[in-house]
Formats: sequence, structure tokens, C-alpha cells
Amino acid sequence: MYYRRTLEKMVRQASGYFKVVIITGPRQVGKTTLFRHIMEPGRKYVSLDDAAALILAREDPEGFFLKFPPPVLIDEVQKAPNLFGYIKHIVDESKDRGQIWLTGSQIFTLMENLADSLAGRVAVLNLQGFSMAEQDGDYERPLFSPEISLDRKGKKLSKNEVFARILRGGYPQLLDGTPRDLYFSSYLNTYIQRDVKNVVNVTKELSFIKFIKVLAARTGQVLNYNDISRDIEVSAPTVKSWVSVLATSGLIYLLPPFGGNLSQRSIKSPKCYFLDTGLCCYLCGLEDENQVLNSSMSGALFETFVVSELLKSFWHHGKTPFFYFYRNSDNNQEVDLIIEQMGKVWPVEIKLSSTPDLKMARHFKVLDKVERGQGLIICTAGELMPLSKDVWVVPVGMI
Repeated sequence: MYYRRTLEKMVRQASGYFKVVIITGPRQVGKTTLFRHIMEPGRKYVSLDDAAALILAREDPEGFFLKFPPPVLIDEVQKAPNLFGYIKHIVDESKDRGQIWLTGSQIFTLMENLADSLAGRVAVLNLQGFSMAEQDGDYERPLFSPEISLDRKGKKLSKNEVFARILRGGYPQLLDGTPRDLYFSSYLNTYIQRDVKNVVNVTKELSFIKFIKVLAARTGQVLNYNDISRDIEVSAPTVKSWVSVLATSGLIYLLPPFGGNLSQRSIKSPKCYFLDTGLCCYLCGLEDENQVLNSSMSGALFETFVVSELLKSFWHHGKTPFFYFYRNSDNNQEVDLIIEQMGKVWPVEIKLSSTPDLKMARHFKVLDKVERGQGLIICTAGELMPLSKDVWVVPVGMI
């Protein structure tokens, strides 16, 4: 079964303006499936996972494009980086838009090749796993805006329903009934073998797996490389390198601290979030929604879920999210999320509560030194409502 994707609209739009369109993102989130679903008649498809196609692409790129001329969809293009120079030549010789569609999972070297060969010619779109809206068939749900509209629609979700989604995550294959443990075990092995080993020197796979598990247990927390280093007994520079690999490959998101000079004593390190809560739960050994809901990580996993859903809303609409957080060095003032948009900053608190109150918004005042929009409390309440003239309660199902 194909679930419609919000990004479909952006792919069509980008194809009308750019000669090359590429969808990046983690493995197995549905990049190729999306392209093939909307692919027009006459566009050829070739995967560089096919050995014969890969050999042709690497050894005879000119012959490759004679066999697969535009319009064409090339899957896993990062496997043949020498194609990028030929793609540049092809698109420069024609005025046609949307000639070449590409997908790439190993993003480490991919973006460097794009910048070198196709700057100004390529639209780069980011696809993650299914959002809540996409899972509910509401793939045309508008971009989430912190300037809340009373007519925004969403699905009313109980706390148990929210945590069932947190446990499952958004990988397409899990929606088709694939056993969760088998899927994530295979996914991790594939990820390490095909991606990580090609980029960093992971000589001890068990250490890397331990690192991912330790990082998963810290989702929603400020990164402390030295603490992680001590826990897994590898150097802090190695930990920093491995964090960079996970971020570049789209498995985690590093939320930067707000740089608005609110205080010289603010935290300078980023917060780390897993972009798929299902994978995060698996790494933490959580096996059912009640266990997740009742665990000491429930608040952090809910915050992770909200941040990942907000990111998907922006990325899947082709938008760049300007997201930040604020925490002072005394740890007595914090804003979970700051969205910079429309010339304002919008403070957001993320609370695992069905009965929010204004105390949860008490730190929003730290942003009064800058142009501030209304504050939001995203939680498990049942309805959208104002708590005051500048603080709104937003049910998580409306993201």
C-alpha cells in the first residue's frame, strides 16, 4: 500500500524550476517509492544497486546516459560520483526542467559532489519517515505555523495513541506489518555495513552500537561529549565524529542554542534528538507503548516525537526549519524550542500533560528582549485553546 507523501507537491514544483531534483534522507524512508509513484510516462528508472548499471555508470558514464537518457530517475546516485560531471554537461546543454531525478542515502560525500558540480542547477529536498499526518492520510495538511490558526485541523489523540506512534516510529516497512525487532536489527546492521564503515574508521562495531544506544538514552538532552566518551570508553573526538556521522545521515538532529545574545551565560552545546522515535525506543530496549509511557524517558521521548514531527512538517513542505532552544548555564531558565519565522521568535514548551497551565510558559519572558510572537505549549490536551492573550495550548495531533 502506498501512503501519499506531503513532499510530492514540492517535487513537482521543483521539477518545474530546476533541471535536477534530488531527494536525500535516511535509508528506507521511501525516497524511491515517492519518485516512482509520481513518475510521468516516458521517464526511465535505473538503480545503481544493480551491478550491471553500476559498472556502466562508473566505467562508461557517457554510455550510461546513452542507455538511460533524460528524463531519468537514478537511484542511489552516490555510488557513482563520476556521473555528476556528466549530469552537469547534460543539463547545461538543454533548457528542459526536471530532466534528472536523483536519490541518495549516503549523504556524506553526496552533498560535496552536488556543491562541486550542480550548484544552482539542483533542488535538494529532504524526506524523513512518515509524519503523523501522512499516516492518517492527511498528506496535504498545511505547514505547521507558530502563528496558530483556529481552523487548523488534526487528529485528536489519547496519550496511549501518542505513545503507540512513538513506539512504532515512521519507517514505511513497519506500517506494512514487518516485525519491529527484526526490522530495526536489520536496519542497524545495514546502516553500519553500508554507510558508517565507508566514512569513519569503525574498527569496533560493538563500540559503535553501544555509542548509538547511549546516545538514544540521551535523546532530548544537551550533548556532553566527555560524558558519552567515559560511558563507552572511546575518545571524545571519536564521539564527536560519530555524532557528526549520525547527524549527516539523518538519524539524529542537533538543535542549536539560540544565538540572540539573551545572556552571556547561556548553554553553548546543542541538544540531540533522534529523528525516528521507533528506532530510539528499540535502542533503549522499550517494547510496548505502556512501557514507553511509564518509563523514566517518557517526557524525553514525547519531546523527541514533537520536535521530529515539527521538522518533518517543515522539510516535507520544502522549508528550512530555523529551530533553536534556550537554557542558561544555571539550568533554571529554559525554553524547549524556539522557532524563528516571519521576523519573530516563537517560544514553545513541550509537555507530557493533558492539563497545561501558564506556569509552563513562565520562561517565555527571557525572549522579551527580542521580537517575540505568541508562545505555544504543545501537549496531549484535547483541544486547541488560548491560556492567555499570548500563550496557546496546541494538541500534539495538530502538528
